Order: sequence, then C-alpha cells, then structure tokens
Amino acid sequence: MVTLSKIYTKTGDAGRTHLGDMSDVAKTDVRIEAYGCVDELNSTIGLARVHGAGPVEVLTRVQNDLFDVGADLCVPYAEGEKAGERLRLQDTQVEYLEKQIDLINEDLRPLRSFVLPGGTGAAAWLHMARTVCRRAEREVWRLAGDETVGESVLKYLNRLSDLLFVLARSANKNGDEDVLWKPGEGAGNE
Repeated sequence: MVTLSKIYTKTGDAGRTHLGDMSDVAKTDVRIEAYGCVDELNSTIGLARVHGAGPVEVLTRVQNDLFDVGADLCVPYAEGEKAGERLRLQDTQVEYLEKQIDLINEDLRPLRSFVLPGGTGAAAWLHMARTVCRRAEREVWRLAGDETVGESVLKYLNRLSDLLFVLARSANKNGDEDVLWKPGEGAGNE
C-alpha cells in the first residue's frame, strides 16, 4: 500500500525531481517526459469515462495498468535486476488488451475507410486518448533509444492505442456513427 503523508517536497522548485530509485534528474529528463505522457494518457481516459466511454471495467483496469507502466518507467533498470525485484509490467497485461480488442472488434462494422476522430462525445474522447497514447508510446521509444525499457511496456502502449480505437468505434454504435475520411473531398471545390 502506498501512503502519501506530505504532498509537496519543494525539490521541484529548482527544476529537479527524483525517480523511483531516488536518483536526482532534471524535470526535462526523457524518462520524466515518458512517464509524464503516460500520466496524461491516464487522465485523458478518465475524461473519456466521465463522458460515457466504456466498458467501465475495462477502462478502470487500463487506468490501473497505466499506473503500473508509470511505476515501471520511473525506476531505471539496474544491472543484475532480478525478476520480481521491482514492479514491472507483465506480458499478461498486454494479453488482456489483445483479448479485449478481439472481443470488441467482433461486433464492429467492417472498415471501408479511415475514421475521423469524432462521432459521439465518448468516441471523441477515446480518439483523444488514442492520440495521447501514441505520443506516450513515441516518448517511451525515445527513452528506449538511450536506456533499457521493458518490452512489455512498449507492447502495452502499442496495443492500448488499438484498444482505444476499437472502443471509440464501439462508442459510435459499433461503427454506425463513425465519421469516415473521404479522400480529396475538399480539393478543387472552391
């Protein structure tokens, strides 16, 4: 259990912060940016939920898993780290997303074009969460270019953007209210 008895520490006043292993880094550190984007993603999913996105149990699990992603990212891998020594995302969490994608996708109208973000309010927020997820994924890959990042984290964010896409289509009455891209529709019509 986590207990937070003091909310402010004043260490951030000088542009510095501590990682989960208590190492001191700049607030602009690529690791901070990576898990900061994951935090923003979690908040965006929260907004989607309050705007009617669901299924609630799936999104609640995802939000909890995103805290695990943040916990994983906030502690750099140590040389010789043993399995189970730190909270690290697991492949079973990725597999959960894949199962949900398959279940939800079964009921969706087949795609005949790219989908524009929009439709219902819940779908629009899920599309917003999807784009924030893609940015978080890019930031984590940027971190992975310099430091070790668990494969499960990288796979999880990739699958999560797919889940958010199918959930957005589901929120659009299983694709019936999707707004489809019409290539070149506005070209030369002036």
